[in-house]
Order: sequence, then C-alpha cells, then structure tokens
Amino acid sequence: MVRKERSKTDRFRSQNIKRVRRWRISKSKMLEEAIERAKGKTLTIHAPGTVANMVCGFDVLGMALNDPYDVMTVQLIDEPTVVIRNIDSYGLPTEPERNVAGVALLEMISKLDGKTGFEISIEKKIKPGSGIGSSAASAAGGVVAANQLLGGIFSNEDLVQMAMFGEKLASGVKHADNIAPCIYGGVTLIRSIHPLDIIGITPPLLYVTLVHPQIEVRTEDARQILKKQILLKDAIRQWGNIAGLVAGLMKSDYDLIGRSLEDVLIEPVRSILIPSFNEVKTKSLEAGALGGGISGSGPSIFMLSRDEATASNVATVMKEVYTQTGIEFNTYITTVNTTGVKTIH
Repeated sequence: MVRKERSKTDRFRSQNIKRVRRWRISKSKMLEEAIERAKGKTLTIHAPGTVANMVCGFDVLGMALNDPYDVMTVQLIDEPTVVIRNIDSYGLPTEPERNVAGVALLEMISKLDGKTGFEISIEKKIKPGSGIGSSAASAAGGVVAANQLLGGIFSNEDLVQMAMFGEKLASGVKHADNIAPCIYGGVTLIRSIHPLDIIGITPPLLYVTLVHPQIEVRTEDARQILKKQILLKDAIRQWGNIAGLVAGLMKSDYDLIGRSLEDVLIEPVRSILIPSFNEVKTKSLEAGALGGGISGSGPSIFMLSRDEATASNVATVMKEVYTQTGIEFNTYITTVNTTGVKTIH
C-alpha cells in the first residue's frame, strides 16, 4: 500500500516537472521571438511628472501630470546590460548601477534571463530633486518603453515592481506613489507594497498649478527629518482626510476634495525646507484654489483648482511670492494625465 502511494506521488511529481519544463521552454521561446521582433527598432516615449502624497496620502497616493515630462528613447542591444546616454545638462550617472533608469532596466534584464540588453537616451525635462517625480519618470519611463518595444510581455504591476528599484536607489526606500501614476495614469492609491496592490482612481477635471523654486530637496534627506512616532489623534485625523480625498475624487465632489487636502503629519515638518511655503499656500487658497501642498518631498508646491482661470490666478500669486524672495522658479499650469507614459513613435 505504501509502495503504491509512493508510486502515485512519484508519477504526480514527474508530471509536474514535465509541465514546468514545457512552460519554461514555451516562455523561453516567447522571449526569443519578442526579442527578435524588436531588433533594429527604437521607441520614444514621454514619461510624465507626478505629484506624490497629494497632501495627506504619504506614500499611498499619487497623481500623473500632463506637463512636465521626460523624453526617452530605447532600443535593444546584444549585451545583457544598459547603455545610458544623457541628452541634457544635469550630469546624471551613466553607469546603470548608479542610474535610476539603469537599475530598473537591469531588473528587467534579469527577468528576461539575460537574453538582451538596452540602450536608452534620456532627455530630462523634469529637474532632478524637484519633487515632481523626476526619478520615477526615468525609472518608469525606461521599463515601459522597453516593455512596449518587446510587445508588452510584462504587466503594469510587473513594471511597477521593476521601476521601484529605481526609487530605492534614489531615496533608499521602495515606494510606488510616483511610479504607479506614471505608469497607470490618473490618480493611484497604493493600498499595499507587500503584496503590491494598486487601485486606479479616475478624478474629475482638475487643473494643477505648480511652482518649482530652483533649490533642491533630496528625497532621502526629506525622509530623514520625519517623526518616527505620531499621536493617535493626529493619525485619526490623517486617515479621515485620506478617505475623504479618495471619496471626493471618486464622487467628483470638489468641496470634499478641498476639505480633505490637509496634512497634519508630514507637511508641518517638511515645509520648513521650502522658502515661503506658508505664504504661497495661504495666498493660493485666497485666489480660489481648492487646496494643495508639497509635491512629493518638495521643493515644488502644487495647488488644485476647478477651472483654468482659477489655476491661472494661483500661478500669478505664486510668481508674486517667489519674485519677492529672489529665488529663481518655474511655474506650470497643467491637468491630470489619465494615460501615464505615452508612446510618441
């Protein structure tokens, strides 16, 4: 009886081994065919800037923007490595292990069993350290472009997992609140990182005004200064704001969106790194903005408005404030990007 049971078990194991072997052969063949089809081709994309946190949703909420964006072109190479060419003046590392797009693509190469590599040209229009998702645009844009070149063999969730290696290099932490909206578009809620659980939210029409003072706030530094412990009453208030903001976006309730754009945990600490933050916020609200705050870790500040006229008025007061400081700055008036990374040709 024991021998018979063992025999059945052995046969079952043998069948499973054969199935796995067949699956691996099929996967290998699929990869080889995808690589062969992509040889000699190039693909250019726009990788959008993003607003992480959206005031109250630290590390769990993010929003894609139509402007600014990075321009990236990818093609295959035979060697299983990443060759990076910068078409800008920022002087970012070209060694793949030290570049956020490079480490994300190296992770993709490992998933491809080292059967190919990538050459990528990057024109950064999102200044590094701006708080508008510069590192996420590079990491997400690179893997999305490579995946499209290969015929879309990876899922969006797979691409987020790969791109988060770039965010870890940039900030020391694998977070997806910039990566997810960059890839999925619209607003995204990161319910969980382990396991990854991303919920897409289609917002109502919102105009986004940003001011980027030309100073740098490193994401890693901005994380270091955060409190390690918080009061329960503050946590409860923050949870209510996150829930209210998500509900407001899903219900197209502009008043609820405005009431929920409050941060009692992160903003009071990080705002000290941004000159004239409180003045910009106060005057933007007086100009009619629904609300807003620090974009990501800063130094950029964003404000949401119902209409373009209000967004323009907000941009005017932002310019007035920063003109008085003597700090150079850029402003943007844009809308929510609902598609994420966009293929150009």
